Amino acid sequence: MTREHLLDKAEGRDDATAFAIELEGEVVGLAQFSEPGEGEFKHAGIDLFLTSSRHGQGLGRDAVRTLARWLIDERGHHRVIIDPALANEPAIRAYEAVGFKRVGVLRRYWRDPDGVWQDGLLLDLLADEL
Repeated sequence: MTREHLLDKAEGRDDATAFAIELEGEVVGLAQFSEPGEGEFKHAGIDLFLTSSRHGQGLGRDAVRTLARWLIDERGHHRVIIDPALANEPAIRAYEAVGFKRVGVLRRYWRDPDGVWQDGLLLDLLADEL
């Protein structure tokens, strides 16, 4: 998640719903979801940001699992998607550990802080796979 995206979210210019990720009273990240599409095409998309000092502790995996479970059980979604940077192997491993499956590479999907286009990876999780 880019800094600009976080600012859009904080200032209400984004259609996603966000939740703070807290650990021992400290905000260590943000998990958010959106519900694009209509009717038979409606699904949930999620995104996650953790402060770098908390990477590798299982917090992202737990947050993604908790949010996906809530979206399936409480919001009635049959499918949840997430689209990390293709180069973000630790995040991809965490999402796959929850049950997400690789769908395909999103070529030149996002621009990094230096303005260079980077690839993303589309993963999805079906309700019965969680």
